[in-house]
Amino acid sequence: MLTVKAMEGVKSLEVQPRWTPRRRGLGTFVWWRRELGRPSPARWFCGGSPECSGPITGDEPGSGREPGGSRRRPYYCLSRSDNITVGEGRAAASFTRHAQGRAGECHIVARTIKQDTVRELQRTLYRAAKADPGRRFHALYDKVHRRDVLERAWELVRANHGAAGIDRQSIADVEEYGVDRLLDELAADLKEGRWRPFPARRVFIPKPGRDELRPLSIPAVRDRVVQAAARIVVEPIFEADFLPCSFGFRPKRGQHDALQVLINEAWGGRRWVLESDVANCFEAIPHSGLMSAIEERIVDREVLKLLRAMLRAGVMEDQAVRRSDAGTPQGGVISPCLCNVYLHRFDRQWAERGHGELVRFADDMVVMCRSRQEAQRALRALRAILGELGLTLKDAKTRIVELREGGEGLDFLGFHHRWVRGNTPASKHLTFLARWPSRQAMTRARDRIRELTDRRRLREPVEDVVQDLNGFLRGWAGYFRHGNSTDAFDKITFHAFARLAGFIAKHHKRRTRYGWGVLTHSPDRMGLIDLSGIIVAPRPSRLWHRGR
Repeated sequence: MLTVKAMEGVKSLEVQPRWTPRRRGLGTFVWWRRELGRPSPARWFCGGSPECSGPITGDEPGSGREPGGSRRRPYYCLSRSDNITVGEGRAAASFTRHAQGRAGECHIVARTIKQDTVRELQRTLYRAAKADPGRRFHALYDKVHRRDVLERAWELVRANHGAAGIDRQSIADVEEYGVDRLLDELAADLKEGRWRPFPARRVFIPKPGRDELRPLSIPAVRDRVVQAAARIVVEPIFEADFLPCSFGFRPKRGQHDALQVLINEAWGGRRWVLESDVANCFEAIPHSGLMSAIEERIVDREVLKLLRAMLRAGVMEDQAVRRSDAGTPQGGVISPCLCNVYLHRFDRQWAERGHGELVRFADDMVVMCRSRQEAQRALRALRAILGELGLTLKDAKTRIVELREGGEGLDFLGFHHRWVRGNTPASKHLTFLARWPSRQAMTRARDRIRELTDRRRLREPVEDVVQDLNGFLRGWAGYFRHGNSTDAFDKITFHAFARLAGFIAKHHKRRTRYGWGVLTHSPDRMGLIDLSGIIVAPRPSRLWHRGR
């Protein structure tokens, strides 16, 4: 007979034969017994009592916390009743959130839907807007200055690690001043109607792969918190109205969802593509039209006044404040949401008057058509609808492309798309739409690797440089691995290997061959990750991610 001690202070359990090993953690094994009707491991640790189905706090049995406060690999297991959202019965009622602490450590915070009142508020607003498309919301302002909403807004602003505004107050300065103190002041100012936004600080950043400069507006940190709070409240209302053709800056929708539509439509016969871009979209949206679009759903005077104040705050450029009656300055927290609200009018008009299948990611758009004539009609409709909204197309990026074997392709969302034939004996009879990192994406990746291995970092340990390289490569590969990117990944891997070899040689004041020898003979290449074997080729009519 074998006795298992689950945890200190818990009665020992005597279990009868049959045991099977199950892998848990990193290289360790925990023996679980297969027995019909046996409680789950987390409930087994606490004796199967009903209290185990409560909120996960991190201190209950099975949470991964050792006596004395030390932390091992967490193991969370909830009963079925804990994994059901009240009133809906399908979405998970709990989630694990990673919050960045002041000292840089990562704290794991587990919440339930009862504790996450902000998430419940958003779901309530979304369901109300979805149930009644004609409803206009009139009592929202009190939710903007709620303390839990402001706290969530601060978490979002801090996680973004943005720069300081014209007041020169950074995230670190706010934490030194006191987060609670700042949120109390913002809540009081909003409640009493005293809050006024500072003008945003205007900077210009280069557009990747071009000689143009993109204007970027950086609001003050305190103003970004208020913008985030307003977005938390108003976004679920408009999210209920947005059409499936819109993918940019929306919850649970992203670039790969838009790219999958291209795969599906091209496989279905739409191989004439109209690609275009709205010229200076964030700076050209008229305030009158935007507020009219907002008032279709929101009639709360205080909220409308708050949004108008954000739009009229202006920008400071060359020591002068400039205000305009158009634009949602790019760089603000709420700007992408307001852009989608206004372009939703375009989506609705396209559903009635457009031709072909529209795929829009913010101001970048692609229309999939079945013939050149349909693509030309789509272009005329596109110009007409945008003209009615006060917007124009960027002529340099507007063109019609035929997807055919041996023809030209198009660049969209960082990928180059082209119609190709299979290169294996089993796929030579197939032609399909393939995608891989565009030339600009490859150039930016090489430039970033060159920057991370620059000679100015020779005083730093090689391990730090390898860690930075791995961080960039993981992020870059995490996006581009969903494509036909094997050749591109091989080139980037070789480039990173060569740059690191040169860095090691210079670090030791030796020739380049010395660095190559060190990396070649190192069992793990000095810790540099390998990008081979991680490609996920897209397929028509198949979700790009299994978890979706």
